[in-house]
Amino acid sequence: MSNLNKYVDAFAAALEVAPDQVPSLVYGESPSWDSVGHMTLVARLEDAFDIMMEMDDIIDLSSFEKGKEILRKYDVDI
Repeated sequence: MSNLNKYVDAFAAALEVAPDQVPSLVYGESPSWDSVGHMTLVARLEDAFDIMMEMDDIIDLSSFEKGKEILRKYDVDI
């Protein structure tokens, strides 16, 4: 499975949305991406890519696109 597929799957599973909805997701604009959904998403991303995100990155994770940028810091290319 490609990193992009793992990334989309983590978002879809954590936020309980269809994979085709994932690219447009922004924190606070989706009913499921609240504080609990956010922490679920972080946990899924950390598991999927075997990383531990720093607190600043967890706070900065505000959209699908921003997440790609953050993961690059952990040597994950999406």
